[in-house]
Amino acid sequence: MADLTTSFAGIHSPNPFWLASGPPTNCGEQIMRAFDAGWGGAVWKTIGEPIVNVSSRYSSVDWNGNRMMGLNNIELISDRPIETNLREIYEVKKRYPNHAVIASLMVESTREAWHSMVKRAEDAGADGLELNFGCPHGMSERGMGSAVGQVPEYTRMITEWVKEAARTPVLVKLTPNISDIRVTARAATQGGADGLSAINTINSITGVDLDTLIPRPNVNGHSAHGGYCGPAVKPIALHMVQQIASDPQSQLPISAIGGISGWREAAEFILMGAGCLQACTAPMHYGYRIVEDMVDGLASWMDSKGFPTLDDFRGRSLPRVTDWQHLDLNYKIVARINPAKCIGCQLCYTACWDGAHQCIHVSGSDRSAIVSTPTATAVSHAVPPSRIPRVDEGECVGCNLCWLVCPVENCIDMVRVDNGLNSESWAERSSRIPA
Repeated sequence: MADLTTSFAGIHSPNPFWLASGPPTNCGEQIMRAFDAGWGGAVWKTIGEPIVNVSSRYSSVDWNGNRMMGLNNIELISDRPIETNLREIYEVKKRYPNHAVIASLMVESTREAWHSMVKRAEDAGADGLELNFGCPHGMSERGMGSAVGQVPEYTRMITEWVKEAARTPVLVKLTPNISDIRVTARAATQGGADGLSAINTINSITGVDLDTLIPRPNVNGHSAHGGYCGPAVKPIALHMVQQIASDPQSQLPISAIGGISGWREAAEFILMGAGCLQACTAPMHYGYRIVEDMVDGLASWMDSKGFPTLDDFRGRSLPRVTDWQHLDLNYKIVARINPAKCIGCQLCYTACWDGAHQCIHVSGSDRSAIVSTPTATAVSHAVPPSRIPRVDEGECVGCNLCWLVCPVENCIDMVRVDNGLNSESWAERSSRIPA
């Protein structure tokens, strides 16, 4: 089986799957149960001066029968005494010396406060420190969290303060609530950070109760914006990890966070340059034991691809991401429908006519036309031929919409066709146009 052992910014763990700072890492007893289940590391729920949390705290976006597709929370940092958290860090590290235990920290923006907290966390045995510069609610109103992470000068300054006192690796957790995450990644790099964690949660309001007219979650008739996470944010997180990993001014190890709920997301983030992976919403939803499938699935996929270690495929997909101006304008694909698999739902037809480029037709419709398609094979099920859509390949632009909406796997293929043209990008074409 593939080797999943991980060394991230000098922090070692038996696999790259870490619990992210949040409710699943609220106390030592939880983290020990998580390690027993197979997690390689854990970032402790952010430690600072204890606060008072509200009730209720969570709301979600459900989609197409899937609960918690996106999770919103207005919970703040740990409401437990600093001494209690530090004592439990010591106990966990003593019992699990080979697992990564990271202390997430957030204190007032003074050098003395940061120096003191860093020393206390390291004396408790933390393997590393994660500076929470990303929390978008509550703490930012007190001059912490994203109030720091949205200002590059503050990010750099506090990182420098921490590095003055730290003996262990320092990770800076970045906020996505900014126009360009590379700016604060560079600031953290300039401040001496040893690694980056990205992304923290996204500012959100998930919905309004249409009976009471109160936004969710309801706290005695009022609500507040919170942090959005879960599967819904994965595309945003993947993009931001790619942006950081591709930036020559912030070449630090990246601990990826955002919508990781299985081995497939893990592989994608590693292909985009991540050094390790953090999950929070998934274990909140399904429990700690989901890590078993994460570990087995990632290892099996690596074996099938011939990757003995994580380093063998880390960042492999980064060169495949480019600016739009460099994409091939002459690359051509078209949709082809397999009549033997079509169930006649005509979703592709509706999507193409109402949302795309009107190249799919159905016999007998006022939108139908004489089209040229490859010879159809015999239909092996009881769908009338008149229900099976046809593609006018001359009009098809290869947008993928029909393929995306089709409910039957492999019923529609997007096939490359030879149009006799050489590869050419917009940048190449525009460079030949006289000024």
